[in-house]
Amino acid sequence: MKKGAAMGNLAERLAEELHVETVFEVPFFGGISESVVVTWIIMAVVLVISILLTRNLKVENPSNRQLAVEQAVTWLQGAVNNIVGEHGGKYVPYLTCILIYIGIANMVGILGFKPPTKDLNVTIALALFSIVIIEYAGIHKKGVRKWLKSFTEPMAVITPIKILEVFTTPLSLCMRLFGNVLGAFVVMKLIEFVLPVGLPIAFSFYFDIFDGLIQAYVFVFLTGLFIGEQLE
Repeated sequence: MKKGAAMGNLAERLAEELHVETVFEVPFFGGISESVVVTWIIMAVVLVISILLTRNLKVENPSNRQLAVEQAVTWLQGAVNNIVGEHGGKYVPYLTCILIYIGIANMVGILGFKPPTKDLNVTIALALFSIVIIEYAGIHKKGVRKWLKSFTEPMAVITPIKILEVFTTPLSLCMRLFGNVLGAFVVMKLIEFVLPVGLPIAFSFYFDIFDGLIQAYVFVFLTGLFIGEQLE
């Protein structure tokens, strides 16, 4: 009976996690969800930190703070640039921003916020952005005519499959990100059921920080990889 009650409680908690609460109503626009508000908070915090870290920049005799920021930015951009290749430099700032956003969004759970990436609407929006940026890269590189022609190569009979890939590839990114974040929540609750004290703290560190950063990198890595394929 206890196990059944525990599993029932897990199902209720899972339903709560999947439920997207409306924080407040805006006339003519409808409700503003919790994931949107948390995203605004993330944006505000990143903006304030960016302003503080980039004040009083110098060309000569830079401060230790400036050197640390420059090194971090160079490392991030270098990591993303290695994914998209030498011709994908213009897409590096976007992918770097997405990497930072998803990384922070996956970790805000340790501060008591519900991660925006637990909202399927957020991951779908990220997937749609991926579709747009990937196909834009192909159009910009090949031109509209060659881009359209690429759907008929190597033979016209596979055109429907090629068109379907445009949507299924980013959709897989969306479901992978959403599924991993939600799966981490289920695993944590099962661990808490088996051993309520001690062990959950270590696993929380893994799922909320380490795994969250990995999922952010995987999303950006695959998006950048598809962009790189369009630029070949």
